[in-house]
Amino acid sequence: GTLCRTKPTDLVFIIDSSRSVRPHEFEKIKVFVSRVIEALDVGPNATRVGIINYASAVRSELSLQGPQSKAALLQAVRRIQPLSTGTMTGLAIQFAISRAFSAAEGARGSAPNFKKVAIVVTDGRPQDGVQDVSARARAAGIEIFAIGVGRVDMGTLRQMASEPLDEHVDYVESYSVIEKLTHKFQEAFCVVSDLCATGDHDCEQVCVSTPGAYRCACRDGFSLNSDGKTCTACNGGLGSALDLVFLIDGSKSVRPENFELVKKFINQIVDSLEVSDKQAQVGLVQYSSSVRQEFPLGQFKSKKDIKAAVKKMSYMEKGTMTGQALKYLVDSSFSVINGARPGVPKVGIVFTDGRSQDYISDAAKKAKDSGFRMFAVGVGNAVEDELREIASEPVAEHYFYTADFRTISKIGKKLQMKICIEEDPCECKSIIKFQTKVEELINSLQQ
Repeated sequence: GTLCRTKPTDLVFIIDSSRSVRPHEFEKIKVFVSRVIEALDVGPNATRVGIINYASAVRSELSLQGPQSKAALLQAVRRIQPLSTGTMTGLAIQFAISRAFSAAEGARGSAPNFKKVAIVVTDGRPQDGVQDVSARARAAGIEIFAIGVGRVDMGTLRQMASEPLDEHVDYVESYSVIEKLTHKFQEAFCVVSDLCATGDHDCEQVCVSTPGAYRCACRDGFSLNSDGKTCTACNGGLGSALDLVFLIDGSKSVRPENFELVKKFINQIVDSLEVSDKQAQVGLVQYSSSVRQEFPLGQFKSKKDIKAAVKKMSYMEKGTMTGQALKYLVDSSFSVINGARPGVPKVGIVFTDGRSQDYISDAAKKAKDSGFRMFAVGVGNAVEDELREIASEPVAEHYFYTADFRTISKIGKKLQMKICIEEDPCECKSIIKFQTKVEELINSLQQ
């Protein structure tokens, strides 16, 4: 949400409705004026708005002492009709000095805390002079913005506008694109202040300041609702659903004592998850010369039961068929029959210590093409090319290698938290939370 505290300003629009401005083009000017008004903090003691309509003659459509509610101002803009005669821009600026910005018409003097601003919109060459009258207006403390459209004379715009000219002169090719200036003028009247610090915001949880505005954010475990202000807990605020399957190399090169370390590593990751039907589910597959599902996703409903099952896992101690294991992961582990939930992020962690004895490319590609986020953790004789082939993009953030099990903690240093590319902030947060934990765990494993 953007709320703009506008400095109290007497703002007068001076709009050209000479015959070169077609009726549908004049409507575009009215839309532009309305949009700027909508963003202002209007009211008798805040910003007041006046409107001068001119062609060969000048007509005051709204004075600064007119009704100053937003609804009344917008209604006044809707009622304006084009005059469709010549282009007496100088006359209109003179009218602004002598009438529109006079105390009799509701202008509030030139106190330091009040600004006087005129926005001139024109598409033609004036039939009178603007240089002297504009200088008088500026000397009287009126800041002039000049907007030129189409075949306008740029020299005329520069004669009218206040310094610095690059901030006060705007040109658009046609009335149909004048709206692109809306944002600039909405911001021009913003007082740059920390709206979060002043409490002028309606964020439910976290307010983030931007110049002259703010946006809302949410604490960890919550996502921002579409209203841009309120927050909803991600499944109770404990991180969202995740289907996680470990694919563990149980080949004979791992050795029994290291296999126990791997089990410890799995269980510490499990400790970091919120396990339930609605949140994380964990599955475990061991492979060597063949593939063995230790337990499918969702079989165990609590951390305690998962950890007990991991501890009981016996060591297969044969070959290294990583390709076959990856194929099993894609075809079976992440299938609905084996407990996977449709629409829930799928994460696979492959742990290996050697070169695969079979072909892995097709299965590795299929896993990633299926939308699974794949992490590859390699130790000892693991082959970097294979790890990279298994890992999701960006590869550097999804594969980790260390020379031997005793220095497994060094893998943590490579882990990066920038893996979250989901659009759903709840999914992001659970994955970031999960990764941070993995990093800590790998670091602590050999302490």
